[in-house]
Amino acid sequence: MAEHDYRAFPELTNKQIQEFGIESPHPQITEDFDATVIKVTDGDTVRLLVDFRDFDFPLRLLDIDAPEMNAGGEESKAWLKGLIEGTEVRILIDKNNRVGKYGRLLGKIMSLGMDVGSMAMALGYAVAFGQKDQSVPPDLNKLLRMNQWF
Repeated sequence: MAEHDYRAFPELTNKQIQEFGIESPHPQITEDFDATVIKVTDGDTVRLLVDFRDFDFPLRLLDIDAPEMNAGGEESKAWLKGLIEGTEVRILIDKNNRVGKYGRLLGKIMSLGMDVGSMAMALGYAVAFGQKDQSVPPDLNKLLRMNQWF
């Protein structure tokens, strides 16, 4: 059985839980829970602190995509930070979609009874996951140049 780097990747996928779960040095998150947001990393990633672990860990908001920090993401990060950093939130976990490709826990963040990801999309700070490239407005000058002969 292969070893798992729990320090770098604290969350296990469902398949890994079946393979390594009993050996995990900390509880694996498979249910909704309450947490404190101790840091907003960017517009769709936060660090959480909970009473059932002795370390903080990242959570990526499920189903949304915020701009990368090097592509205008500062505004999205600032909004999210102002909304939830330092507050207690409820994390909703989808048992079938718990861990992202970089080993981060995935979940919806509920604050004051509202879905933070939905709020981010409604206010233009994020788009639905997988639609990031579609969120860039078309270059109207380019479109007009292309169609000037019609």
